[in-house]
Amino acid sequence: MVKRYSIGSVFKSESVIEDIEVSSGLADIFMLDEEKKEVSLKLLDDELVYGLGESVRGINKRGWKYLSNNVDIPIHLEQTMALYGSHNFLLLFGSGRNLGIFIDYPGYLNYDIGFSKRNELTLTFTDLDVDFYIIEEDSALGVVKRFRKLIGKSYEPPLWGLGYSQSRWSYNNEQEVLDLVKTFKENNIPVDAIYLDIDHMERFKDFTVNKQRFPDLKALSNKLKKEENIHLVPAVDACVKVEEGYDVYEEGVKNNYFCKKENGENFLAHVWPGRAHFPDVLNDRARKWFGKQFSKLLEQDVDGFWIDMNEPSIFYTEERVKEIYQKFEEIKDKDLGGGYFAEIQDMVGTVQNRPADYEMFYHETNQGKIRHDKIHNLYGYYLLRGATEHFKEIGRDDILLFGRSSHIGMHRYGGIWTGDNHSWWSHIPLIMHQLVNLNICGFLYVGCDTGGFASDCSQDLLMRWLGISLFTPLFRNHSAIYTRRQEPTAFEDNKSFSDLISLRYAFLPYIYETYKKAVNEDTLYFYPLSFIYDDERSKEVEDQLFVGQSIMITPIYKQNAKGRHVYLPEDMLLLRFRSYDDYDKEEYKAGDYYVSAKENEILVFLRKGHSLALAKPARNTSEVDFNDLKEIKF
Repeated sequence: MVKRYSIGSVFKSESVIEDIEVSSGLADIFMLDEEKKEVSLKLLDDELVYGLGESVRGINKRGWKYLSNNVDIPIHLEQTMALYGSHNFLLLFGSGRNLGIFIDYPGYLNYDIGFSKRNELTLTFTDLDVDFYIIEEDSALGVVKRFRKLIGKSYEPPLWGLGYSQSRWSYNNEQEVLDLVKTFKENNIPVDAIYLDIDHMERFKDFTVNKQRFPDLKALSNKLKKEENIHLVPAVDACVKVEEGYDVYEEGVKNNYFCKKENGENFLAHVWPGRAHFPDVLNDRARKWFGKQFSKLLEQDVDGFWIDMNEPSIFYTEERVKEIYQKFEEIKDKDLGGGYFAEIQDMVGTVQNRPADYEMFYHETNQGKIRHDKIHNLYGYYLLRGATEHFKEIGRDDILLFGRSSHIGMHRYGGIWTGDNHSWWSHIPLIMHQLVNLNICGFLYVGCDTGGFASDCSQDLLMRWLGISLFTPLFRNHSAIYTRRQEPTAFEDNKSFSDLISLRYAFLPYIYETYKKAVNEDTLYFYPLSFIYDDERSKEVEDQLFVGQSIMITPIYKQNAKGRHVYLPEDMLLLRFRSYDDYDKEEYKAGDYYVSAKENEILVFLRKGHSLALAKPARNTSEVDFNDLKEIKF
């Protein structure tokens, strides 16, 4: 059962695809404080609160505070309130009710989920213009399935998008890409895609190619596809460089396709290309125009894209820098004590993604002129949507597409990766928690930067990370320019990396079938134990996940650990994989165990009455034989 309750003048985000009539009786569910712009709800004792997609802390969000504000934030700590995506869905269950709450609201939204008061959920809005969709069903999974039907089918990638992909900021030229492919081949490491970060562009201009670095990108793309079945996937940023003679810039200015300040001038920010404008993707005409630009790279025979910086991220505005210069001029001869130092530190430290900068520009939408901060969280969603709408228009439904910033609704058009994580052991369980809640919110094509984007990755960290990434639909190793090399071939034990990454292709029939089922039946790819078992322990376990409903994975996320404690709610068969041909089988009764696992071993538990079909490993997805399978039963 779904009911919709409406307050104020609601911006239509188009996250919901069903037409649900507005009901009366909001006060029967929520307590409303119009003066504080707050809506609150009593939480039941021991009730679990799932949702919020991409956020920090556990699967259960109870006991902390969060903020819906899509922001470019490379440090993901326990106290971090907002990340790259805003996914305003909550699932309350476990104490007698199964309740889903979708808050259709594109602005800044604060959540207090039992933080101030243990048994109270409070939502604080910037403006009380919001639609609430309330879902009640017989089970938590029933709520999720109804919600997923409400928001529409999830994106399906091409098959090669389920293979292993290698990325770095950046592979700087054609020869470096060819050398990488050669090294992978020599070390028997399968790969389906190589990613090109911003340095493939000419001076960071979207849809251009640096001819000195990549003299013939089309020829390179064709060579890799025809000879190696490897795809090139370039990055596209959410900004357009201000430069005379640059066709995208000139077309955007001529046709008023860029976001504008209140006085009608094009809004100017500084990002990777320097001075830049943002396409007004909330405007149908501008979104269609920007989507068409992707054909410039399709003509280079690439057939996948990752969209970055689409929060949109702002390095700084000239207005803010002028304020800082003026302040320095005022105090240049003064003692920096007496509060001056703190003031300067605050001004400089908050120059990037400053909230006031997002209040400086506007969108022309179907619902009138709207200041950006009022609908900020929709920007990444609508930019990626524009690309997909163009692909459909030209008959290309085979494009790999995912982005960084997102909002519920974008799941219909592409996937996401979870942004600039770190090579920290704590970021292995973090992605596990995010995966469940992103699946609940419709995002199935999801993954993280395997091994971590920032900081230096060690061999054991990368190998242990495979305990989760071997099963994420988006399986990409990506690292930053200032870190040590993180390709599997950069480490000492190439043989183990070859064996483990090859397992991805052995698991591919199961991964593919599980993904398709999750899309077609509006269910999950990753399940928490609490969705399958109703015992109290299963509600607490958040570092074990089911992939589908047949296998449970238990990644190790502590350095130097020789195993981990595992809770089994039922009898299971342990498969300790070292490679496709090399694995042990051990039967376990329900209970608690310490299970050993060497660095090069992946732990997979198979449920009784279920089976796992394995394909023979291959160099890439195109060579996987889905008809020649080895079946393991329990």
